[in-house]
Amino acid sequence: MLTILGFAMIATFLVLIMLKKMSPIAALVLIPALFCVVVGKGAKLGDYVIDGVTSLAPTAAMLMFAIVYFGVMIDVGLFDPIVRGILKFCKADPLRIVIGTALLAAIVSLDGDGSTTFMITVSAMYPLYKRLKMSLVVMTGVAAMANGVMNTLPWGGPTARAATALKLDASDIFVPMIPALAVGLLFVFVLSYVLGRRERARLGVLTLDEVLVEETGVKETETVLVGSGGSGDARTPVRTGGSGSGTDADAPEEKASEDGDDDGFQPLDPHRSTLRPRLYWFNALLTVALLTAMIMEYLPIPVLFLLGAALALTVNFPHIPDQKARLAAHADNVLNVSGMVFAAAVFTGVLQGTGMVDHMAEWMVDVIPEGMGPHMALVTGVLSLPLTYFMSNDGFYFGVLPVLAEAGAAHGVTPLEMARASLVGQPLHMSSPLVPAVYVLVGMAKVEFGDHTRFVVKWAACTCLAILGAGILFGIV
Repeated sequence: MLTILGFAMIATFLVLIMLKKMSPIAALVLIPALFCVVVGKGAKLGDYVIDGVTSLAPTAAMLMFAIVYFGVMIDVGLFDPIVRGILKFCKADPLRIVIGTALLAAIVSLDGDGSTTFMITVSAMYPLYKRLKMSLVVMTGVAAMANGVMNTLPWGGPTARAATALKLDASDIFVPMIPALAVGLLFVFVLSYVLGRRERARLGVLTLDEVLVEETGVKETETVLVGSGGSGDARTPVRTGGSGSGTDADAPEEKASEDGDDDGFQPLDPHRSTLRPRLYWFNALLTVALLTAMIMEYLPIPVLFLLGAALALTVNFPHIPDQKARLAAHADNVLNVSGMVFAAAVFTGVLQGTGMVDHMAEWMVDVIPEGMGPHMALVTGVLSLPLTYFMSNDGFYFGVLPVLAEAGAAHGVTPLEMARASLVGQPLHMSSPLVPAVYVLVGMAKVEFGDHTRFVVKWAACTCLAILGAGILFGIV
């Protein structure tokens, strides 16, 4: 009976959040509370929740202060020179532009928020793609995959959820995964190179006489198109964004913009009041020191980000009203993420406290062929591709992963291996229709969601398999 009720609770949770009948936070609290009563252990609900909250408090603190820290770093202009440098590197070469898109998305993804990453990436790169008539689905696909790999950072969400669901330390999951994730990121860059060459072959190689003469604008200049279709030394001057020839089945040609909305480059407001140019090197060194300390495990990650956020706020905004304003600006993200973690304490607490997860695991152990038992980490890694695409991270990490982990434990597979394997599907997950940030991406890029999906799914799946293969090769999974 507990097995049936356990699966019924997970199914109810998944259906309600996928149909958007309830918010994830409400579903994480109310559904398990109801099933706890149905099981007949409603009197112990308080104990289950308190135990869960106590164990999850460090994870919630880490997410809270990591969001504040990187939000402040964006506010004060830490990433502005990086954005400008990437734009200068790109010039008008389609190959460089695609690679620059992946690089920019990966760097900005350090803040752990997909929506912020896509807003900065698209606002910086969209004018280039439109001017040169490059395929916008290449931009959205590359940005989504780069962000998907970087989304595995401890403060990005999936790692924190895996740590929360299995009651593990996020750094114990993430740090050993770095080599495999590096392979995944390298795969994205190689893929960007291939896609960039295809765009270059379709449009030709363009060089600008002047690029980015101002920090926030691009001067109208003539370009020289040196296309493969030309003969001898013939050169044809064209305006920036001159049309190319040929088509790409994976990259549908976009209509040229006629409303002038792509004339300026404004990835970040260069005149915003929160900029602190005199403190740039302090902020850069502080960020490097923070990330180094995290990787070297000098202190627990929650403590590092708590100290980092406090120091960043104090130095950059010494006046208390300014500090309050920065905290208020990032309050929505903080509340959503930390609230989700504490709400998850109810779900995982009931699932484990009532014994439902144990009964479900026993059933899965019986169902899974004996020969696959010792390879449950590999099974989990493969399953993470479709499961994280067709369900939310909340549903997968809080509803499915604990069951898989219990089944794996019966065959000697450690929870850490299972947690790392569960991260494999994130590059594909970031293009899931259940991810709100992907609508920010396609909306700002003016791309149909169906076109984006048709283009990105196969490449994102290959990226996931590259990470899984590297994890197996390095003995991480």
